Amino acid sequence: TPAIYQAEYVLHSPGQIGLGDIYQENSLSQLKDLKKQLIAEFNNKKHTFMVHSAFNTLVEEIVETSKNEQADMVIMGTQGATGAKEILIGTNTVHVIKKACCPVIAIPPNFKYENPKEILFPTDLGINYQEEQLEALVSLAEHHISRIGIMHVSAGYDLSDKQLKNKEKLEKILGKIAHLFHEMPNQEITTAINSFQQKNKVNFMVMIQNRHTFLERLFIDPIIKKLGFHVTIPFMVIPPHKNN
Repeated sequence: TPAIYQAEYVLHSPGQIGLGDIYQENSLSQLKDLKKQLIAEFNNKKHTFMVHSAFNTLVEEIVETSKNEQADMVIMGTQGATGAKEILIGTNTVHVIKKACCPVIAIPPNFKYENPKEILFPTDLGINYQEEQLEALVSLAEHHISRIGIMHVSAGYDLSDKQLKNKEKLEKILGKIAHLFHEMPNQEITTAINSFQQKNKVNFMVMIQNRHTFLERLFIDPIIKKLGFHVTIPFMVIPPHKNN
């Protein structure tokens, strides 16, 4: 898309004028066909499908549209355009997660839907949690009667006063939702997550994006073989709150 984008709107090559319109018309036609298929397969009057086609880079269009439409959530696949199995998540997904102003749910390839009964929530307890920030997590857990496993990975030290306050506030926000705290001392975050997934029936994961937390480190080099970070379940990334 970027190459065509430049040819149409930057280089203004006579041979390329109108090419974007052709691509957009074809895209819109296919989207309408997909809409018909979804309506036929999932006949639910509570669902409304709208199609949107634009001549733009994927990431920028997703971010802009989610802002303009005041979207509550973005849902997308994790596999990159190359389809390479060794890639953790596609580049587009990473950029959307970093730029989106609403929660993003990333779905791994070949995942078969199951109710998120067991939710993993890794955290370093370094965030002053806000109710509106965790609204998507709370709503999801309440709807599915889920249990949240709050995993804290540490270097073996006791929690600081700040972390204890954040933990107390987190418990208050979760309220009556079933949740357990799991201390994972002296482990790398990727090792701890992999180990927890293997030992427990986790089918959904939630993380909060914050410059100062482990999530940023997970996206520095998305090669599974190097990081050893295998995500086989959907995961939701919540954007940072303005107060954090």
